[in-house]
Amino acid sequence: MATGAFENVNRYFDTAAKLLGLTEAESRYLRTPARELKVECNIRMDDGTVGTFVGFRVQHDNARGPYKGGLRYHPTVDLDHTQALASLMTWKTAVVDIPYGGAKGGIAVDPNALSKLELERLTRKFTQGIHEMIGDTVDIPAPDVNTNGQVMAWIMDEYAKFHGFRPGVVTGKPVELFGSEGRSEATGRGVVIAIEEYLATKGKKVSGSTFVIQGFGNVGSHAARILDEKGGKVIAIGDHTKSLHDPNGLDISAALAHVAEHRTLEQFDGKTLPNDELLLVECDVLIPAALGDVIHEGNAKDLRTTLVVEAANGPTTPEADEILHGRDIDVIPDIYANAGGVTVSYFEWAQNIQQFPWSYERVRTELENIMRKAFKTIHEAQQQHSCHMRAAAFAVAIDRVRAASEMRGF
Repeated sequence: MATGAFENVNRYFDTAAKLLGLTEAESRYLRTPARELKVECNIRMDDGTVGTFVGFRVQHDNARGPYKGGLRYHPTVDLDHTQALASLMTWKTAVVDIPYGGAKGGIAVDPNALSKLELERLTRKFTQGIHEMIGDTVDIPAPDVNTNGQVMAWIMDEYAKFHGFRPGVVTGKPVELFGSEGRSEATGRGVVIAIEEYLATKGKKVSGSTFVIQGFGNVGSHAARILDEKGGKVIAIGDHTKSLHDPNGLDISAALAHVAEHRTLEQFDGKTLPNDELLLVECDVLIPAALGDVIHEGNAKDLRTTLVVEAANGPTTPEADEILHGRDIDVIPDIYANAGGVTVSYFEWAQNIQQFPWSYERVRTELENIMRKAFKTIHEAQQQHSCHMRAAAFAVAIDRVRAASEMRGF
């Protein structure tokens, strides 16, 4: 997300607030983050020097439950990004009606430039800086860009030094360390459920539809696998190293096996195209599953699709959003489309509190129930307000948070 990311999110908020008839006081209260923390993290590097990194944690709203949101390790992390993503988490947890608020955090760092030991030291130092404001009844971090189950395990372990055994302090942990079955695929599977629900309203199915996926990390790769299993034709994929296109459908199983061994698509054989042209490939469904702001004013007019599904956070700028709607291209917004991850994080948290693990089958069933119910609620709001799907999703979420805030003593 670019500079002004929080402002962009609030533009979407304001559109929905007008539909709901919120007062300016209500809007200001609901938009404003509850707490923001900036942490200086000094660690000893492997070569003996001292590395200084800056981390952030923004807690946006907890009217409906503990703060919830990921941690990302990326050079672009700053306060504005973190405010925007924390706000999106508030609306994301509300739109799928799970008992959380919204938060986000991260460290401004390129993790690929650190050794594993340096990354562990940095994670533990950051945890030392935020441990007093997180906890399984307060604020529950999770993986995001460039973080994973190992990072969550380090946080859980470091947090335990101050507060004792509390595995629910983070989600997205390895299954071997109190994580949940089905968590790694959850966001990608949720994206596919959202697509199925949308296509059903048009009398269509995944089988027989064509898909382009930008981003082949955790979310994009699982979405590609599940779409392929359901008979969808994935005709183009790409990551930061390479983009591939085959109008007859790519061999997704081979691509997954290659990435499992080599981490990226760089050496994978196939017909390539420039990365900036991937989004312009003609398809039924376009899935941006990487970073933010990839669909913008400069390329929105050239997209050749009927549906954009925001598997990434904030992949479409407000200017591009208006262009897409002007071209009758529907958008399934990020606050719903990629909510499968936080939904299964909720299941993991519940299992940690109960100290009773669920089966993979139960996780999948519960995820489907929540995602399909949320789509129907959004679809009804869309018809009620005569608006596009993003405004309807924000309206559903904002109304739930507003109601909870009022009942708690707004």
